[in-house]
Amino acid sequence: MKKLFLLAFAVLGFVFVSNAQDISKHALGLRLGDSDGFGAEISYQHALGGANRIEADLGWRSSNNWDGFKLTGLYQWVFPLENRFNWYVGAGGGLGSYSWDNDKYPDLDDDSETFIFVAGDLGIEYSFDIPLMLSLDFRPELGFGDFRDDLDFDIALGIRYQF
Repeated sequence: MKKLFLLAFAVLGFVFVSNAQDISKHALGLRLGDSDGFGAEISYQHALGGANRIEADLGWRSSNNWDGFKLTGLYQWVFPLENRFNWYVGAGGGLGSYSWDNDKYPDLDDDSETFIFVAGDLGIEYSFDIPLMLSLDFRPELGFGDFRDDLDFDIALGIRYQF
């Protein structure tokens, strides 16, 4: 019985290792979504082995009356689909800050705040023969603060250079 258990364990281990697909060590690019008003984000991914990675995204916005930034950090598990397609799931969180100067409407007060949030991530990606990766992901975010005090959904297209 012990030998059968060890044999089954070895076979399962071989199946999981042979099914694993290496992901690029580094990827840098843009994540183009609404990011809850913060616009496009600079995105960096760093592999933590063959099938896990961390992702950091920085979004910012600056205009005449409104300035802000949002920093997101995620841990992702990557799973191969077919050929160069992968799907991934992740979790993490972040923080942000905004400042709104209301010169246009003097009867409304100026406002500023720093907020935190937790986030999930679900997406699909394709790596080309050249060092380019395209991804499409869905990121629900639950914010804690006056500006971000609800559940928001963000869908974005990622374009990254892999190295």
